[in-house]
Amino acid sequence: MARYVISFDDGAMDHISDADLPDVGKAAHAVIQEAVDAGVWVFGGGLGRQQASIVATDGTVTDGPFPETKEVIGGLVVVEVPSRQEALGWAAKFAAACTSAQEVRELLPDPELDAMLGARQR
Repeated sequence: MARYVISFDDGAMDHISDADLPDVGKAAHAVIQEAVDAGVWVFGGGLGRQQASIVATDGTVTDGPFPETKEVIGGLVVVEVPSRQEALGWAAKFAAACTSAQEVRELLPDPELDAMLGARQR
């Protein structure tokens, strides 16, 4: 089984009115519950808008907000599924629920990490 990150850009849901936001949240939570019930849910959540900190190789920390031209992730979900096609299917469900396009990327396997974690889930 492979793991996939399904994400959307910060601002991708800005078109949703305050009045419609509760319904979108309810729809997104319904898809999350479906993913949990299907046994494919690994992790997910929204990210604070432009609240990142950049830590340089020398340990110097630069706190945001950063220029709006910098692309940032607004939220993500990690699913573990047997195929890219299935990951794309879950992304389509999240896109419909959140009324915003979703990006799908495979998390690269890391056999050394798997060996470090042993029986624990990676």
